[in-house]
Amino acid sequence: MELMRERHSVRQYLDKAIPAEVRAELDAYCEALNRESGLRMQIVYDEPDCFNTRLAHYGSFENCANYIAMVGEKAPDLDERCGYYGELLVLKAQELGLNTCWAALTHGKSKATVGAGEKEVIVIALGYGKTQGKPHRGKDADAVSNLDETAPAWYRSGVAAALLAPTAVNQQKFRFERNGDAVRASAGKLGSCLKIDLGIVKCHFTLGAGKENFHWGR
Repeated sequence: MELMRERHSVRQYLDKAIPAEVRAELDAYCEALNRESGLRMQIVYDEPDCFNTRLAHYGSFENCANYIAMVGEKAPDLDERCGYYGELLVLKAQELGLNTCWAALTHGKSKATVGAGEKEVIVIALGYGKTQGKPHRGKDADAVSNLDETAPAWYRSGVAAALLAPTAVNQQKFRFERNGDAVRASAGKLGSCLKIDLGIVKCHFTLGAGKENFHWGR
């Protein structure tokens, strides 16, 4: 939870290389997540061209020379898996002292390898931020869940963690419904990157609630 509270989107970075030992730890975690998820997330270092475009400057990106490319085989749940496992990698980066920003459109062409039948879903900027970013005001728990006074502590913690999750333009278009130890998560109907956001908030909910306390319901 502390990493979730500390982590904020950062778009301006220092001209500072990521040390070899930090790269090695992040790369190892990325490979472990790839094996678990079936994705092919790729971390690209020392490559400034992707965020050196008119779109990137319009999006206020500065000095971004590293990024994570979220790549996987095309599938109905690809966007959601990219959100879930990408956010695990984002939180690991935060633990290692790095800053990040999910970037859907405000970047140029990445140097990631995308094979036949695969898709690059989104890119995550990575590096040492000029600042640590700042929190944005979000919704209340009862606006995104059926939380009430009878809810168990694990559900309260899960919803609180989900409210700390980054979502596109801070839209927070998601909802959790608990029935016993079954939890249903749904995305909004209108908005950008909704399935990616759903994966991100499910990641936060799982970490906050503890996977041993609930199961995902339909």
